[in-house]
Amino acid sequence: MLKVYTCIATEHDLRLVALAAFVCALACFAAVNLLHHVRRSERAMQRFWLAVAAVATGFGIWATHFIAMLAFQPAMPSGYNIALTIVSLVAAIILTGTGLSIGISPRVQHGRWIGGAIVGGGIAVMHYTGMAAFEIAGRIDWDPPLVAASILLGGMFGAAALPVALRENNVRWKALGALVLTIAICSHHFTAMAAAAIIPDPRVVVPASALPAEWMAIGVALASTVIILLALVGLGLDLRDLRRAGETARMQELADATVEGLVVCNEAGIVAANKSFAALASVDRSEVVGRSLASFFPTLSQDELVNTERKPLEAGLWATNGTTIPVELIRRSIVFSGKPHKVLAVR
Repeated sequence: MLKVYTCIATEHDLRLVALAAFVCALACFAAVNLLHHVRRSERAMQRFWLAVAAVATGFGIWATHFIAMLAFQPAMPSGYNIALTIVSLVAAIILTGTGLSIGISPRVQHGRWIGGAIVGGGIAVMHYTGMAAFEIAGRIDWDPPLVAASILLGGMFGAAALPVALRENNVRWKALGALVLTIAICSHHFTAMAAAAIIPDPRVVVPASALPAEWMAIGVALASTVIILLALVGLGLDLRDLRRAGETARMQELADATVEGLVVCNEAGIVAANKSFAALASVDRSEVVGRSLASFFPTLSQDELVNTERKPLEAGLWATNGTTIPVELIRRSIVFSGKPHKVLAVR
């Protein structure tokens, strides 16, 4: 621990260390926010938003590493291998994307822990590939125990990040998850940097093709800009969801005020129902959502339903207490949560 502290305090520009931590935290919060949006999205859009979340996480890990590397002051000529620098970014995006995908999959047992551990592995792969890209007029001697500790820290905090971040869809748990992920990235990086002892060697010459630190700063600035834009996208999605949630709540209040039963449905099934319908069907309202119309109206055909636009139709409502209640239905088309739905008035 003392060696890690000494490395940060004496070998780094603390202003850039603070900037690295800030960019890391911003990227982690953006990634967690976007990951929640993946879970709320329709199947066709889930891969797209998962890729966006992976880019946010990968860019965050990469930018944190290289801002901290710019903060590192070895007092000797240095540069960066362009090919390995690009490989480190691509590896971070692919591995974190894989981990996030497993983390939100309901089919994988303990998927959040496993996915988080893979994200932690992606942090390690990115860091040590990035260190391989570091060209310096000397050689690096590694401290094996600290190398192992850096990988362990990234893996442990990474494994804990997704279970915390995905526990609930609110700011508190998102922020806690982003904090744990930030700790995973920063603890890994600075422990790994403490594990590296640079020995000057005049026989080693930095290649002319190596990317100077000034050019790397431009690349990091672009990556940070992408992270800020993705964070703004996540904020915009949150505001949209809050607005829709407010509209849905107001619609629910109006629906509950009516005497008629009301059911809102799409092709997949029922997405909302009011208290009057739940009472008529002798079922708790929470148990209505997700069921098909056929489970309540077994004799109603799809053709009949299509042809009932603003025209009354008699049908039998099957209640959960085993009785069949004769009802009259009228269908209308509405926009619900920003998408076309059907609403059935049942009386």
